[in-house]
Amino acid sequence: MIEHKPTFCRICEPLCGMVATVEDGRLVALRPDKEHPLSAGFACQKGIAFTEVQNDPDRVTTPLRRGPNGFEAVTWDEAMTDIAARLSAVLQRHGSGGVGWYMGNPGAFSYAHTFAALLFIKGLGRHGHYFTASSQDTNSRLIASQLLYGVPTSVPIPDLTRTDLLVMMGANPVVSHGSFLTAPRIKDRMHDIVKRGGRVVVVDPRRTETAVAFEWLGIVPDSDSYLLLSLLQVMFSEGLVDVARVSDVADGVQWLRSLSEPFTPEATTTHTGIDPASVRTLARDLVHTERAAIYGRLGTCVGRYGTLTTYLIDAVNLIAGNLDAPGGSVFSSMQTVGQKWQNTMMGVVMRRSRSRKRSRIGGIPSAIGSEPAALMAKEITTPGDRQIKAMFVSAGNPVLSVPNGDELEAAFGTLDLSVALDFYVTETTSRCDYILPVTTMYERDDFPYTFQAFQATPFRQATEAVVAPAGESRSEWDIVDDLARRLGRQVPAFAAFGAARKALSAFGKTLSPRLMIDALVRMSEGGDRFGLRRGGLSLRGLTERHPHGVVVSPHIRTGVLRTAVAYLSRRVQLVHSDIADEVAKLSQSAHPEGFPLRMIGMREPRSENSWMHNSPMLMRGDRRHHALIHVDDAAELAITDGDVVQISSPYGQITVPVTATKDLVAGVVAIPHGWGHKGTGGWQLANRAGGANVNRLTSSEPNDVESMSGMAWLTGVPVRIDKV
Repeated sequence: MIEHKPTFCRICEPLCGMVATVEDGRLVALRPDKEHPLSAGFACQKGIAFTEVQNDPDRVTTPLRRGPNGFEAVTWDEAMTDIAARLSAVLQRHGSGGVGWYMGNPGAFSYAHTFAALLFIKGLGRHGHYFTASSQDTNSRLIASQLLYGVPTSVPIPDLTRTDLLVMMGANPVVSHGSFLTAPRIKDRMHDIVKRGGRVVVVDPRRTETAVAFEWLGIVPDSDSYLLLSLLQVMFSEGLVDVARVSDVADGVQWLRSLSEPFTPEATTTHTGIDPASVRTLARDLVHTERAAIYGRLGTCVGRYGTLTTYLIDAVNLIAGNLDAPGGSVFSSMQTVGQKWQNTMMGVVMRRSRSRKRSRIGGIPSAIGSEPAALMAKEITTPGDRQIKAMFVSAGNPVLSVPNGDELEAAFGTLDLSVALDFYVTETTSRCDYILPVTTMYERDDFPYTFQAFQATPFRQATEAVVAPAGESRSEWDIVDDLARRLGRQVPAFAAFGAARKALSAFGKTLSPRLMIDALVRMSEGGDRFGLRRGGLSLRGLTERHPHGVVVSPHIRTGVLRTAVAYLSRRVQLVHSDIADEVAKLSQSAHPEGFPLRMIGMREPRSENSWMHNSPMLMRGDRRHHALIHVDDAAELAITDGDVVQISSPYGQITVPVTATKDLVAGVVAIPHGWGHKGTGGWQLANRAGGANVNRLTSSEPNDVESMSGMAWLTGVPVRIDKV
């Protein structure tokens, strides 16, 4: 029997509509969904290739236990009984502070996975360690929001469908398809801006695939804060700011003016490489274009000053009159009932948590309940109270994604217990005591809760599982639920969880995240208010009546700033001593001797971090890892295309082939991340591809972790190149 089931992709943030072809219960093909209201028949090659991941012969589909001769298959009961017993021993000796959980990027694409990880580590007790990929990706954006608006979840995005000037900093959406911006067919949306007479300007050290299609303004890596401060300086000094209007919604406008005053375009050009005339023109255009927005992403988040840079992006949008305005930088959300007071309560909780909880190593404040993953190895190996003795890793490969992965790999060998929830034997999971097989995105129901706040067009879609779990695979929620039952008597929170489960079962209900998500859909914009609004949405209604998804509004609401701000004053707060301290550090930073170049990362169209290098479709053409270098730097070093070079930083070194290009600012080396497969795992094609782990060039020292958000320093890293 052949069935064609509408669903959606959950590899990256556009969540493109897909149609799954299922034959006799097996996924045999994926194709773009032409009936999807937003992606309208588009899907990238990664989404289409996921059939190969789903049916990969290297996929783990039964629990594995590591023994003296490698991994061996065991039953779920054997695995869970031993894990529970060993975890109990850790809890008895060390308390909840002896346990850590790392959740990788794909976890954010499953609402149940996110709930499971949080339930488990927070349920064990308040001293548990929680790490996520966000400290290599998004925390600086979230902390900037917390400073400005009082809550990390108020994240403004560009109003793509109405803007006439879009300035993109450190973003390459032609390849990434958007991040903190859920916009299917985003390349088309950007071309629409140009077609209606507008402009797209890409500020980046590399002429990326996006910059090639639009306007490129090259910048020295990790100098974005200088440029943004100069834009503010020009706006204030030339009288372009409507101070009265901005002061109606924000406190600290004059403070911000004083902060930016020394950073004239003439003073910052030596740092940014951008001539003063271009800076002044851009500042004037941002003010005088009626609908304009600056948007920053990964490249602006992972430098030395990621939180400062992100704060300044929002400050420029505010000062230019483009924040919370049609075509500007706007706040999308599910618009649930009582949104304003929900934000206020969440803001109070987050501020208290951040002020109280700091990492054991480095003393870095909590970022939405999580600690810096760059310090994970030291949290495992450094003796003392709250030293991690048991570690869980779900949907992540931190040996390849955090700074100094070799240090983390060695640290795993010292743990009393290590458990991976994954479907591959990777560089990380191969070091664990157990690998527990998990379901793929097509083996579970889902609703993209995490990304509702980033929808460029307010949209809802839900999906049921399109195929049954392969082999003995289980969802992360089911695994945590099983472990919580086994630990129930020992852990009060899990005992209470069990009591709630029992109470709900009396009414024929199962305690699961689905209940919460259904309530959110019902109480949000377009929801049925539990039957009070005829024809409104529910989770079940989405899958049954709108299998291709439904647009709930043609545009994002504006005029909602008071709702987005969680401070009791309902006003944006610009004055923060931490921000002033970061600005002071700008002038104190120095480039170390002997490392004349700067390394940046880059995304590749056929990679998704480290986990899709086992797909034959994506690895066709004898694909290999390589770095990019500017032609002038290559000539000076007598390097030609294909030469193998050693790239060294103050923290480590790698060996990789290079290609010369003019599509870089001189002095910059661009290296894709996610490579470095070295034969220790079970994914055969990925291991043959090999490559180099770029994060060997980055630092895991506390002083090199961004102090405001715990972000790893991954761009603008000083390096040198030596020909091998």
